[in-house]
Amino acid sequence: MSRAVGSPVSAKMLEPDLIGRAQAGEVGAFEALADVHADRLYAVALRFLGDRGEAEDVLQETLLRAWRGIRRFEGRAMVFTWLYRIVVNESNRALERRRGRGANVPVDEKALEVPAPASEGPASRAERQELREELERAIGQLSAPCRTALVLRDVEGLSTREAADIAGVGEAAFKSRLHQARQSVRALVGDAALVAVSG
Repeated sequence: MSRAVGSPVSAKMLEPDLIGRAQAGEVGAFEALADVHADRLYAVALRFLGDRGEAEDVLQETLLRAWRGIRRFEGRAMVFTWLYRIVVNESNRALERRRGRGANVPVDEKALEVPAPASEGPASRAERQELREELERAIGQLSAPCRTALVLRDVEGLSTREAADIAGVGEAAFKSRLHQARQSVRALVGDAALVAVSG
């Protein structure tokens, strides 16, 4: 990394200024830009991978790739969308590398969107945990494009437009992938499990 010298980078600088300075080779400007997005990028990687160490590695690889590619960033998408796309691609690469070990995608309680009864007992909690594990396994078995669609839309909660931009496809193609992903997960998990947990 070349360290171009310029005026000091301020925490109050606007993102376009940071991008311009980073594209001119200022490491400090890129670091300031990365600091703005690093926590969310790490959270996305952790959602895909379920392993803090692996998510940290993916975050580092994402930022390295972003630094190497910052000069090619044209501003047609928001910088976060661009970074999000890199972290999703890196997360999918990490999942493919561990495919033989199983590639479960972690699903938390909020992602289930099944309200827990006020007086939930041990049996009900065990059923919910079992469903969460089944969902993680099912999502892990999806193809990378379908897994990406499902995680971005249903786990991360992005809009269809945002998720399609990050996935690098049109909205119609994204919706098709999402539908296919949901159908596959439903087939693997089964409606009976969903009914048992919500009932």
